[in-house]
Amino acid sequence: MYILGISAYYHDSAACIIKDGEIIAAAQEERFTRKKHDHRFPINAINFCISYAGIKVNELSYVAFYDKPFLKFERLLETYLKFAPKGLKSFLKAMPLWIKEKLWIKELIKKELGYDGKIIFPEHHESHAASAFFPSPFKEAAILTLDGVGEWTTTSYGIGINNKIKILADIKFPHSLGLLYSAFTYYTGFKVNSGEYKVMGLAPYGEPKYVKLIFDHLIDLKEDGSFKLNMDYFDYCTGLTMTNDKFHKLFGGKPRKPESKLTQREMDLAASIQVVTEEIILRIARHIKKETSMKYLCLAGGVALNCVANGKILKEKIFDDIWIQPAAGDAGGALGAALFTWYQYLDNTRVVDNKDKQKGSYLGPQFENGYIEEFLNKNKIPYKKLNDDEIPEIAANLLAQGNVIGWFQGRMEFGPRALGARSILGDARLPDMQKKMNLKIKFRESFRPFAPSVIEEKVSEYFELDRPSPYMLLVANVKEERRKIMTEEQKKLFGIDKLNVVRSDIPAVTHIDYSARIQTVNKDDHPLYYNLLKEFEKLTGYSVIVNTSFNVRGEPIVCKPEEAYICFMRTDMDYLIMSNYLLNKKEQKPLSDDIDWKKQFELD
Repeated sequence: MYILGISAYYHDSAACIIKDGEIIAAAQEERFTRKKHDHRFPINAINFCISYAGIKVNELSYVAFYDKPFLKFERLLETYLKFAPKGLKSFLKAMPLWIKEKLWIKELIKKELGYDGKIIFPEHHESHAASAFFPSPFKEAAILTLDGVGEWTTTSYGIGINNKIKILADIKFPHSLGLLYSAFTYYTGFKVNSGEYKVMGLAPYGEPKYVKLIFDHLIDLKEDGSFKLNMDYFDYCTGLTMTNDKFHKLFGGKPRKPESKLTQREMDLAASIQVVTEEIILRIARHIKKETSMKYLCLAGGVALNCVANGKILKEKIFDDIWIQPAAGDAGGALGAALFTWYQYLDNTRVVDNKDKQKGSYLGPQFENGYIEEFLNKNKIPYKKLNDDEIPEIAANLLAQGNVIGWFQGRMEFGPRALGARSILGDARLPDMQKKMNLKIKFRESFRPFAPSVIEEKVSEYFELDRPSPYMLLVANVKEERRKIMTEEQKKLFGIDKLNVVRSDIPAVTHIDYSARIQTVNKDDHPLYYNLLKEFEKLTGYSVIVNTSFNVRGEPIVCKPEEAYICFMRTDMDYLIMSNYLLNKKEQKPLSDDIDWKKQFELD
């Protein structure tokens, strides 16, 4: 039995397909359209999933959509009526798309796919909960979902036992931790729904001096983690911005203009909202533990991508272990909707062992050697073909010599993180590696930290973490013995000036507060990437390298070899290894500025 899951029309549209409960394929639409966070109907992702499963549309038993459009529309109408006549401009902007498309999902699915079967509509947070619990390695667990907003719910908790989930309590719009965090994302000059990572990365540069102000004016937080926002300070119910003049007055000025210089104020605001977020999540987690007595916790929803807060839940030992859906945002809702249909709706048995069912999240397209070689030959691109056994050793040698490598191997990752399939790699031991990658390769803000990939069984030798973190969703500190003692002079530095201080023997992945967002690599999920790390360890004695996503700022992670080559050529990467093909930048003919790259390489 094949079930297709779809999420669309908010941000990060995606599709997935499951076969008899097994996750076969999943991908975000943005990877095919090259439009970051593409929210449109994910026809390309759907076509990929159906094609990968080797079936035709008429072989689908069910299609599942990740939320209930009519409930969402009801929330929209009620919100506008409540605040009328304020918000008319926002209302008029939203209505055409709703009337034209969003309300008619069932008809749209049937028309776009030529599908005539049954369509299931779980609620948004049920989809999140299903995506968190059903692939997890736990037979039973508590579930926490946190995001901006679904239909009405913004936060919920419940339990999962065997093949069933049950939501026990929720918090409803407009009171939303996700939207509170997004308000500060907007106010500090970053883009809502994509810049939240930047706020989290900026937080350690600041002092949390606005925490009291936030608790005194913006949010009423109870001991059990429930909360209410003071809507006098926010504009997202009716306006086209997140914050209003009252918010701006409270924090001493207008929002930072995007791309303008970051000041200490933005750093302190980021530090403050991060502290507030962690406090709310920890209170909720303690309350869930008290109410459910479950040993384990599963998380999903966009806020579950706040890996610093996730790390704090673990550190506090509230639960024995936690599992976070790697595609925790709306993209993962497609997977949750399909799994909800298989288990909850169809009542199928769930088999649990010690391993999760996410397959390392390597669920996207894969390109065979024949495809890559044809592309390289057709475009007269110089390369050297490697044997399978040579790839890890040669890559490790290049990294140990200080080179930056584009690494394009196997199936593309599902979710926002590159996990060693579409990655850019570097040597974590080099003090200037973070700066080089940020400025010359990623073209992004210098303050943003990079993540380490580490051999799973060696993680405790480098970080204060005693368990796997395969999806780069946990933050932990670098071990004390690896840290460098700061001079008195260095301790006096503040703000961005802290950036260039070498803090450990793996400086390129050590954030300024000694933390790191860790990916552990095991030999089962990605044997080639694991073998690369083992070869690097043989050469250098270190089991850690830098891993960042294979893209430049503002673009989605690359999907196809053609996109990988263009990204390689547009940046200061030294080498590209695509499957068995090694490309040296020095041997390449520069891309012509006056030629359309898409046409040049006959891209779709």
